[in-house]
Amino acid sequence: MEQNISSVLRQARRIVIKVGSSLVTNEGRGLDAAAIGEWCRQMAVLAQGDGALGLVGRREVVMVSSGAIAEGMKRLGWAKRPREVNELQAAAAVGQMGLAQMYETKLREHGLRSAQVLLTHADLADRERYLNARSTLMTLLHYQVLPVINENDTVVTDEIKVGDNDTLGALVANLIEADLLIILTDQKGLYTADPRSNPAAEFVHEARAGDVALERMAGGAGSAIGKGGMLTKILAAKRAAGSGASTVIAWGREHDTLLRLAAGERIGTLLVAPTQKTQARKQWMVDHLQLRGALVVDTGAATKLRHEGKSLLPIGMTQVEGVFSRGDVVAIRDQTGADVGRGLANYSSAEARLLCRKPSSEMGALLGYSAEPEMIHRDNLVLAR
Repeated sequence: MEQNISSVLRQARRIVIKVGSSLVTNEGRGLDAAAIGEWCRQMAVLAQGDGALGLVGRREVVMVSSGAIAEGMKRLGWAKRPREVNELQAAAAVGQMGLAQMYETKLREHGLRSAQVLLTHADLADRERYLNARSTLMTLLHYQVLPVINENDTVVTDEIKVGDNDTLGALVANLIEADLLIILTDQKGLYTADPRSNPAAEFVHEARAGDVALERMAGGAGSAIGKGGMLTKILAAKRAAGSGASTVIAWGREHDTLLRLAAGERIGTLLVAPTQKTQARKQWMVDHLQLRGALVVDTGAATKLRHEGKSLLPIGMTQVEGVFSRGDVVAIRDQTGADVGRGLANYSSAEARLLCRKPSSEMGALLGYSAEPEMIHRDNLVLAR
């Protein structure tokens, strides 16, 4: 491997942690307050930084937690997971109350503020809603608030039928451009075969995310409580690798799992992303063939973009071409028509026309709201060669 397990884990600064229903609800017996408290304690250490544990510097942490339906089943006195969509939605609605309250209580005990965020795949498929969700999560992290995310099972039927939080964890990792996705499960990691039926199965300590051989090793359904299995975790790691995030699959009840992983200890299975996250995002923009429009910039802005690595501010824009929405890839050209680069627009073409030659401080008055101070942030910009 080009990167060893210790460096990938130690260098991760933005981490998404996903925990499954069987762990959260102690195999369906109700929310496991002790286990959730332990994960919250460890997340607090990561978020606040603790040099004594060798964890220098703060980590930005996001929790993706299953368990709403399982907790709702317990509160409603249901022994078996229902099949009817309306009953699943009712269980999710009941259980989400307890799930959010539990995380809020346990995180507050360790000095962390929390926020509940309910997402659907539709939120992440629509580009504008995707950017709105990203903006919210990035703002919460900026203010050192730990988001606790779950699927919005109460209103979205197809999420209950086929959705799983392994996939959601990967989508969130992509959304916030995380360095690492940690999937906590009731297994120690990936084996070459099912160790329960094959005594010759070998443990996989490290592999490359997206390797098709991993999908052959994994398979089978999850527990009776949850929906995922090892295959969904392998596929989630493949998806997360698309934005440059590596994935660890580890046993959630291992002592200090999160802290030991952050310190670089070999726990679980590490699936390393083959492409670093900045390269992955910028390569996607380079390969984007259909540009919705273009922004023409003045000489000063072109110089700052090309030679100083700055973001594109509205005051440097002189003209807007085409029709595009927030989140579309647009070209950037100088006064001669030469390509400066391309990037993700933070505002639509109609809004951009109002913002041309205006300082960022006037955005609120011109648009009635202000999302980001830049038209294109430098992290979402790739220069022409």
